[in-house]
Amino acid sequence: MELDKIENILEKYFQGETTIAEEKELKEYFSSPNVAQHLEQYQPMFGYFSQVKQQKSTQEIPLQSKKRNVAWLSIAASVVVLLGIGTYFFMSEKNAAPAVAQSELGTYDNPEEALKATQKALALLSNNVNVGIESVQYINEYEQSKNKIFKQ
Repeated sequence: MELDKIENILEKYFQGETTIAEEKELKEYFSSPNVAQHLEQYQPMFGYFSQVKQQKSTQEIPLQSKKRNVAWLSIAASVVVLLGIGTYFFMSEKNAAPAVAQSELGTYDNPEEALKATQKALALLSNNVNVGIESVQYINEYEQSKNKIFKQ
């Protein structure tokens, strides 16, 4: 009768349905010398559990604080920001165009020179406007195709 009970408890153990009392009963059974021959294969498993339970670790674990030195972190961040700002101003001073006097802007002494400059500026503006109009034409064609396919 006891062997049938142990087999039932062992089956429940492998299904994960045993209670703590039933697990203790299994450990006691497998630690005794009179284990059934067909159940001897489980004896090392339950013997290992009792051995491990008695083991104690003697290794010391050094405790290190996780606190970072915030002061050094903030100093490093401020140095990086200052270097970035300094580099920006240094490069912008290098690349800056020479200053033109306010009185020189948009005035020409020669009318022919003024006409050529105006025509050049209008030609540039016209080219950019033409590119924009071509893009709008593509969009209109896309809209027409879409309306043919997805009749609204």
